[in-house]
Amino acid sequence: MDRNQNENANQPWERQALEHLLLENLKETRKARCWKAVFRILTLLVMIAIVLAVFDIHLPGRGMGVEKHTALVSLEGEISSSSMANASDINASLLAAFESENSAGVILRINSPGGSPVQAGMMNDEIHRLRKLYPTKPFYVVVEDICASGGYYVAVAGDQILVDKASLVGSIGVIMEGFGFTGLMDKLGVTRRMITAGSNKGMMDPFSKENPKQVEMIKGMLAEIHQQFITVVKEGRGERLKDNPDLFSGRVWSGEQAVKIGLADGFGTVDSVARDIFKAPDILDYTVKENFAERVAKRFGAEAGSAAGKALIKSPDLK
Repeated sequence: MDRNQNENANQPWERQALEHLLLENLKETRKARCWKAVFRILTLLVMIAIVLAVFDIHLPGRGMGVEKHTALVSLEGEISSSSMANASDINASLLAAFESENSAGVILRINSPGGSPVQAGMMNDEIHRLRKLYPTKPFYVVVEDICASGGYYVAVAGDQILVDKASLVGSIGVIMEGFGFTGLMDKLGVTRRMITAGSNKGMMDPFSKENPKQVEMIKGMLAEIHQQFITVVKEGRGERLKDNPDLFSGRVWSGEQAVKIGLADGFGTVDSVARDIFKAPDILDYTVKENFAERVAKRFGAEAGSAAGKALIKSPDLK
């Protein structure tokens, strides 16, 4: 028995028990620290996943590591700068879809009744720009329930427009809406007080009587926008358009009728185009999604003012 063993043997049992307890406590502390570090890492990963899911954050290089696929962008709802169907988001989505080296082709899925001619025009212009940059990448438009007015303004930039037989297509026209309350005000004895600098500053005020001169000015402006719409359709569809007197009257056509008069090229779906035309059945959605923060901001912010303004008078819409 060596010297250390002799010393340990000579130590009181109380001291040996205390040393053993301290060693075990040290081991447990080290284990606790390890598990604490593991839980912190897991918590961090979970928080990152929640942030990515809730705020819909898209990481760079989207689609770059994906095998050959069909790129999909969806245009849904009313076209407006304050809706999901706005030019900024749709154009960004289309750019990413065209830029992807692995996308065999791009499909724009449209389900829209129309909306802002400015936003629709910006989308149409961007599509033409991208088609020149990527001339070998096919670009098809697939219509679901409706592709009317501003939606069709965007659609005519496609290589092909495919519809369902029961889809609603067309409505090549322009509209400006408002309300007039002058009769009700007369009955209630209410007088409108409006002071302006500029004879046309209060044009189309819903609480004032119509001014025939201003009405003619509005009609002229709408006719100009309508002609711009007609020009875009003729340039996009070319000789595929059939001679029909109601073609640019604002009428809506069924998908079957639209094919017959040249507003559409045939029948198809997103899946059929990806599978049978692009030969890339795997579909990757490039559509920019509205994140949680944007939804909150819209609900409690600018949307209130925008709704109040629309209740009085609406800007020209492609409808």
